[in-house]
Amino acid sequence: MHAEIIQHVTNTIELTNEELEEFTSVLVEKKVKKKSFLIKPGDRVKEEYFVVKGCLLAYYIDHLGNKHILQFAVEDWWISDFESFFNGEPAKLYIEALEDCTLLAINKDVLETVYQRIPKFERFFRIKTTKAFVSLRTRILSSLQKTAKERYVEFCEAYPDIEKRIANYQVANYLGIKPESLSRIRKELVKVNTF
Repeated sequence: MHAEIIQHVTNTIELTNEELEEFTSVLVEKKVKKKSFLIKPGDRVKEEYFVVKGCLLAYYIDHLGNKHILQFAVEDWWISDFESFFNGEPAKLYIEALEDCTLLAINKDVLETVYQRIPKFERFFRIKTTKAFVSLRTRILSSLQKTAKERYVEFCEAYPDIEKRIANYQVANYLGIKPESLSRIRKELVKVNTF
């Protein structure tokens, strides 16, 4: 099984070799080709995905046809349409591969069994969910309180090196600014040597 998921889990909780083996045995490897969709609106989402390799993008399209980027997921991140995954509702998001991706999927029903058999995993996923919640709240507050430049610096901290892998207009969309504004911010930061 992939060493990446073992490292990811054992950074948060301590497990015996048997517990690790049991957990990794229920993960299903999934390959997703660049420009194809992992999830589309209307899908019933029964899995969440750990990114072993690649980069994905989660977004929704509003009633006017505008795209709104919610998340990028790169190596060592989890992604899904979590509202659909947790509540059993049809998906609202598109999740698209920006590169060829290797993912490890865990089914929701299987995860419930894992929680009962190895309760430490309930703690692991609680910690991951709490971090995701705090991150989302931080992002919402940033969009309300901070300048575009401050939001861009936070983005670079949250996603180091990702800019080499995604288009400028996608970064701008995620930040809620125009691509020209992003170019201006980058030039200003280079001038003052912020990075």
